[in-house]
Amino acid sequence: MCGIVSYIGYRPAYDVLIKGLKRLEYRGYDSAGLALIDNQGKLNIYKAKGRVSDLENTIKNQDCIGTVGIAHTRWATHGEPSVKNAHPHCSQSGHLTLIHNGIIENYTSIKQHLLEKGFTFKSDTDTEVLVQLIEYKMLTYDLDLVEGTKSALKHVIGAYAIVVLDDRNPSQLVAARKSSPLVIGIGEGQEEYFLASDVTPIVEYTDQVIYLDDERIAVIERGKDLYISDLENHRQIPDIQRIDVELGQIEKGNYSHYMLKEITEQPRVIADCMRGRISPDRKHIILSAVIDYGYLLVKAKRIIIVACGTSWHAGLIGKQLIEEFCRIPVMVEYASEFRYSNPVVGPDDVVIAISQSGETADTLAAVELAKEKGAFIFGICNAVGSSIPRATNTGCYIHVGPEIGVASTKAFTGQVTVLTMFALALGEKLGALDQAKYEEVIAELVTIPEKMKQTIERNEVVKKLSYVFTYARNFIYLGRGYAYPVALEGALKLKEISYIHAEGYPAAEMKHGPIALIDKEMPVVCIATSNGQYEKVISNIQEIKARDGRVIAIVSDSDTQIRKIADDVIDIPSTIECLDPLLTVIPLQILSYYVAVLKGLDVDMPRNLAKSVTVE
Repeated sequence: MCGIVSYIGYRPAYDVLIKGLKRLEYRGYDSAGLALIDNQGKLNIYKAKGRVSDLENTIKNQDCIGTVGIAHTRWATHGEPSVKNAHPHCSQSGHLTLIHNGIIENYTSIKQHLLEKGFTFKSDTDTEVLVQLIEYKMLTYDLDLVEGTKSALKHVIGAYAIVVLDDRNPSQLVAARKSSPLVIGIGEGQEEYFLASDVTPIVEYTDQVIYLDDERIAVIERGKDLYISDLENHRQIPDIQRIDVELGQIEKGNYSHYMLKEITEQPRVIADCMRGRISPDRKHIILSAVIDYGYLLVKAKRIIIVACGTSWHAGLIGKQLIEEFCRIPVMVEYASEFRYSNPVVGPDDVVIAISQSGETADTLAAVELAKEKGAFIFGICNAVGSSIPRATNTGCYIHVGPEIGVASTKAFTGQVTVLTMFALALGEKLGALDQAKYEEVIAELVTIPEKMKQTIERNEVVKKLSYVFTYARNFIYLGRGYAYPVALEGALKLKEISYIHAEGYPAAEMKHGPIALIDKEMPVVCIATSNGQYEKVISNIQEIKARDGRVIAIVSDSDTQIRKIADDVIDIPSTIECLDPLLTVIPLQILSYYVAVLKGLDVDMPRNLAKSVTVE
């Protein structure tokens, strides 16, 4: 979940590193640090607790000369957020310094071994143990940095993306990864290289990248060809890819927060998500993954969706879509539970893995487990070239552009859009979907970006409501059918960025316990469009009103009944039931955003959270 960035070349490294840390700060912001080697070969290390801006203030007026360096922004795992636990970490001699994203699970036993060998430690982190282990291997077996790193990593259990620097050889960086992302950017000729947790710090300088594979080590030297091998010294041929991310996509522009920008982008990016996947006559879904692998997908006896967080909520909607259009039974599992549950999975199953980043550790582990059991794996991701797309048999990118805000917005609607198209395409191939229904959903799906735009244009209504509800300590979100996962997602958004306790429930479950919480201090958000179990939702709202609960209702603009009994109403354009989530979620995103802003909270960097959960 931490962010790492490194540079070797001809530019001032400090400028590249600080800018890169700012672009990676969504991955962690408990502390930050960097190491530079100046023109005289001196290693300078600077650290600060807090944000990258705190690091900048610490470094002010310090020596930042040098064209090689490594940097890190931290999301704390082992050891509290503090200067001593901030990366980079040094070896006992002070010659080696290392940055790390991941978790060394067996660090305690390694540390004990090193303590017995006379090593001392300055931090509480697992990362310091690794850099000390590398130095121990180099000293004990007379190895250079490359071989010492390989030797040390053979003893490591866990996940890592690391970059190591030795001040005795300032023209070389050594990097390695296992189950944590690491990208290498190739600059002009052989004169400069960039390394980072993702492409956001790299796109300004080059569009040529290598996504380092698992258990690979890269030796980067100024003026030399990049050398990549496995831990057994078998050389690997680099697969150089071109990234199509533009600098403007990762900049905030005129928006106050990335989250607001990404909410506002949804009409455009959902149109991008559908572009080329709906035939010009709007009568067919064209997904190459379903075309190429349809002969396997149609044989599925069961589909299992694995995901975490917001992606899991999208998966719940996907379950309803697939079961409705394909008539195949679907299970939705938390990836973190699936991987440890000894699941019954086999060759007759299709496993759909959903992850915005494509690097979610639990989801990636679930994919590997399902592959071992013979299942066919279909990935739905946003980040091109990430680990999950490379680990799956096939899949679809959602193509919504980089999502920087920690609270996911456009990725959710992108995932739901792809799941909708997948269910339609597979349903047609199976012959399980009536042609008229098939064409009706496609025709309506095409209108969704414009209806999203109309929904966002009504955000002033939601903003005014936010002033009222900043006082709230608890919220309940209710929905039925396709609306229930949206209720869960709305509650999650509020929790993530406003720190208000919120829970989502199926509306009918209110009377099975949660209704005891209802009083005049309890705001209740009801997703109550004119589709589905409309009359039953009215009954649920009346139950809440009878107990003095305050009801905020998300209704279709054609609604006439609920607006008469709800305290507050947010209108959205009417659509068909299965596409409602693409619209109903937007007011909930906006509500959580403005409540957090009015509470004076950092929307893009909520406490204790990071964007990409690449560790357990």
